[in-house]
Amino acid sequence: MKYRIALPIAFIMLAALACDANVTLPTVSTAGPEVTEQISVPAPESGQGDLTISFGAGELTLGPGAASLVEGKATYNNAALKPDIVMQGSRIEIKPGDHWSITEPLGIKNTWDLELGEAPMTLAVNGGAYTGTFELGGLSLTGLTVKDGAATVNLSFSQPNRAAMAVLRYETGASKVSLKGLGNANFGTMIFNSGAGDYTLDFGGTLRREATVTVSTGLSNLIVVVPDGVPATVTVEGGASNVNAGPGWTQHDSLYSQTGTGPSLTFVIKSGAGNVTLTH
Repeated sequence: MKYRIALPIAFIMLAALACDANVTLPTVSTAGPEVTEQISVPAPESGQGDLTISFGAGELTLGPGAASLVEGKATYNNAALKPDIVMQGSRIEIKPGDHWSITEPLGIKNTWDLELGEAPMTLAVNGGAYTGTFELGGLSLTGLTVKDGAATVNLSFSQPNRAAMAVLRYETGASKVSLKGLGNANFGTMIFNSGAGDYTLDFGGTLRREATVTVSTGLSNLIVVVPDGVPATVTVEGGASNVNAGPGWTQHDSLYSQTGTGPSLTFVIKSGAGNVTLTH
């Protein structure tokens, strides 16, 4: 009986203390007037840009076509999402100004539609729980890093990357991600780390040099597409993985291979559990 009396009293005392200390309790963020803001970032004088796009929740679209480094627009209905552009020499970051202050968003809209230019650049995308559509073909990317949370992303290189990319890195949580045209990305090393989810890595396109791919994934469905005629070897590590290799693949223990001519792909796939499918 004493506990039943003490608990309500404790709540009353905490509320009183909060009032005395001028404690501001979190408020629910609601939608306001919809604003569309134009974004334009000139190419750095050095010619090589290091571009970071930080994005929380919403819809993010990237594609080629800008005359400068970045052109496009952002549409939002909460002032905390107003884009902020930070430029320090060749290093540029586009980010929502105060999105961390948004709690329990109700009816919040946040949509960025950006075009990227042909100037050489490294590109980093840091996202949260968002939907992303990225067409990166025809750009001049010397490096690409994508890090996101629980996201749905479709990324493609429908045209060859104009520059030699040192590393393509993708890190994600429990997501649904499709990467297509990776043969056009022109990377030397690719690193893909993920949690649970559904993932498609499609190496279609024209492979111009030898490349290595390291994949670490959890309880997931992973589909690896290597075009017929591209030489490839795949080592699968992880006893709990179910590997399904389609026609054209030969198996020797945990090593799977496909014959062909031209530059080759070398994979190491570390999968604790889940399904791995090798196909054309």
